[in-house]
Amino acid sequence: MSNSVHPHREILRLAVPAFLTLVAEPLFLLADSAIVGHLGTVPLAGLGVASAALLTAANIFVFLAYGTTSVVARQIGAGRPLAALSAGLDGVWLATVIGAGAALVLAVFARPICSAFGASPEVLDQATIYVRVSALGLPAMLVVLAATGVLRGFQDTRTPLVAAVAGFGVNVVLNYLLVYPAGMGIAGAAWGTVIAQTGMATGLLIIVVRRARREGASLRPHPGRVLHAAWGGLPLLVRTLALRAAFLLTTWVAAGFGDAPLAAHQVALTIFGFLAFALDALAIAGQALTGKSLGAGDVAGTKEATRIMLWWGWWAGVVLGGIILALHQVLPRLFSPDEAVRDALAAALVVVALGQPIAGLVFVLDGVLIGAGDGFALAVVQVAVLVAYLPVLLLVRAHTADGGIGSLQLLWWSFTAFMAFRLIALWLRARTDRWLVVGA
Repeated sequence: MSNSVHPHREILRLAVPAFLTLVAEPLFLLADSAIVGHLGTVPLAGLGVASAALLTAANIFVFLAYGTTSVVARQIGAGRPLAALSAGLDGVWLATVIGAGAALVLAVFARPICSAFGASPEVLDQATIYVRVSALGLPAMLVVLAATGVLRGFQDTRTPLVAAVAGFGVNVVLNYLLVYPAGMGIAGAAWGTVIAQTGMATGLLIIVVRRARREGASLRPHPGRVLHAAWGGLPLLVRTLALRAAFLLTTWVAAGFGDAPLAAHQVALTIFGFLAFALDALAIAGQALTGKSLGAGDVAGTKEATRIMLWWGWWAGVVLGGIILALHQVLPRLFSPDEAVRDALAAALVVVALGQPIAGLVFVLDGVLIGAGDGFALAVVQVAVLVAYLPVLLLVRAHTADGGIGSLQLLWWSFTAFMAFRLIALWLRARTDRWLVVGA
């Protein structure tokens, strides 16, 4: 990446399909929110609790995509495609085992998990139904993460895009049919998503297996290598646990405000997730390009790509924030007929919008460091940021007993402070050269 044109083209070649792919998962939740929201405030609030639990279960293991992308990309940069595919298949097997175990735990303990958020009994009933059904799709969700990581490591972000578009289309149709004509309520939304996720996993696995056979890679699981892949992903697991803890604790505080603010928080968090995945497209490009360039020993190219991606991250955040700010009074009407939910959501979206430039920089830096395999430092950074965030959250909970619109808005200001803490910590790490480790 020695000239000023090629890095932009290469980043966009990876980031644009990755963007369209990444927004598919939050679009699943947005579709569920819009469909379930018209069942009433209680089902929508239940979906908020269930989504927090499910996203935690899935995102805890996001290292299956991130770690696999980094390892595969490094092997590709070093000119070792067979080793890259072998590492990728280890990740797929690991996803299958973890997914089956996590699904069982989630299904059995759905109600205790959802009750931890402190929602009302009616909301808890709806959340438990959604989680128990959705647990069946968790293995497929994790396989999608691992298979997507393999393809991204090969610098292929278009194939996951095709799978995501097909999955989202099927999901929306099934959710509507199962919720309303079939009369299944919130359970119908969960079943529609499970079926769509299973189809996505099947399609991506077919692509990965075909590529593996062309390269002569063994499809059989190798327990030693799979355990090694799990051990290598441990720092990213710690990093993700700390990150998800921040999201869960924020939702816990929102649950104390009452059903309407919790429902509004669910939609605001889903919209934030949509924006996060959109911005994370640049992080995906960062993971793939950083892994490949460091694998090839190109430190200068890595630094140049990082500088350019940070520029893209900032301006993408500005643009997305501007769009949400312009629509903050319109979007709430798509998700709920309840005026209390709409007013609280509109207030929260103002803060969501203003925080997007910070988020853009955070996601790029996070992606670059993941691509460099700097997992241990990321784990330390994220735990430290969580510790700094906890007093802020406790102060918000202690001084927002009324649970009004201002309470939810203050909660989102505190979450924006959390993102600012992340930016400072990641920036301090990226300024050093200790993460620039070359070779496969």
